Amino acid sequence: MTLAVNLAANEISDDTFVFYIAALAAAGLVLVALGAINFGAQSPIMRIVNVLIGLGFLGYAFYLFFIFDGGTVAIFYYAFILPVLLVIQAVRNRKNRAPAK
Repeated sequence: MTLAVNLAANEISDDTFVFYIAALAAAGLVLVALGAINFGAQSPIMRIVNVLIGLGFLGYAFYLFFIFDGGTVAIFYYAFILPVLLVIQAVRNRKNRAPAK
């Protein structure tokens, strides 16, 4: 089973394409925000990783929405696993560093 799909732009519906772009942008914004506000008191390295991956997602979304003019587009569904894992790690860090009552 392959989780990456290379499709010609005319093989997927416009709704699917726009949804993919919106998902990329949303994941990118969440990761940039996690790194920028230091949610979960993350280490500087993890904050940098969050921001860089988030900028990558935002950059690809920007490219697909504003620059891409047809042809083949790579749709990576498995790429959305990484933002989920990074958010889970940030929440765990926040819970671990919460003051004991």
